[in-house]
Amino acid sequence: MTQRVFITGGASGLGRAIALRYAKEGAKVCIGDINPEQGASVQQEINNAGGEGYFVECDVRRLTDLEKICDDLTARWGGVDVVVNNAGVASAGSIEDTTMADWEWILDINVLGVVRGCKAFTPQFKKQGSGTFVNIASMAGLMLAPLMNSYNVSKAGVIALSETLSQELRSDGIHVSCVCPAFFQTNLASSMRSDLPGVQQNVNKLMKRSNITAEDVAEDIVRSVKDKSFWVLPHTKERRMWLLKRHAPKAFDWLMYKESKRWMSKMGGMAKA
Repeated sequence: MTQRVFITGGASGLGRAIALRYAKEGAKVCIGDINPEQGASVQQEINNAGGEGYFVECDVRRLTDLEKICDDLTARWGGVDVVVNNAGVASAGSIEDTTMADWEWILDINVLGVVRGCKAFTPQFKKQGSGTFVNIASMAGLMLAPLMNSYNVSKAGVIALSETLSQELRSDGIHVSCVCPAFFQTNLASSMRSDLPGVQQNVNKLMKRSNITAEDVAEDIVRSVKDKSFWVLPHTKERRMWLLKRHAPKAFDWLMYKESKRWMSKMGGMAKA
């Protein structure tokens, strides 16, 4: 059966990689994005890769956008199988310096954007008796590095929502996957808000050094949907650190403190020995 997939933030980065990965399987892929030029380009790439591409303008800050897209895709395709809540932004800064406006901005997109995606498509999934939500969180929501307060909180919120919905919707035939990558090669830093000097350049360096690509993460996501697995943790080192945090919290705290000092120095923070 041909998969029917909707991806927010699908015109670039990880969203684009997921779209093209599903296109290789001949899927019908709708990408929602605020950038119409990039969206039209990726729509053509989906078609060229063997899928059926469809771009719609979508701002995840508006529930009505997502509700209209659900209605549109239901009329066009007869339903939707996979909704990838991928659209997100980044921020960095201390608790003193991050403005309340930046807190509200990132929570509105990273947390409430996912909430709106789940809220808009859950009724259709229930009618179908099936469907999968793929919610893009981050290792930042599990590891909680300093100087990333608002970003960490936003991604921890996505994890909490995903765990909740996994239990809440399971009896309706609805699966949830929660994706928590660490640094990988993407364009997330382009939208970053921060007052820390040089932070975008430092984050971009960390992304470029990663041997994990957006295509690797997309492959793991497609596998998780097929296998109906909840956690998608593509990075081996960070996955081990997360397991250490769960099973040996004191050892994790000591290692995290050492890592945090190095991280704060890179990010422009003042860390004392």
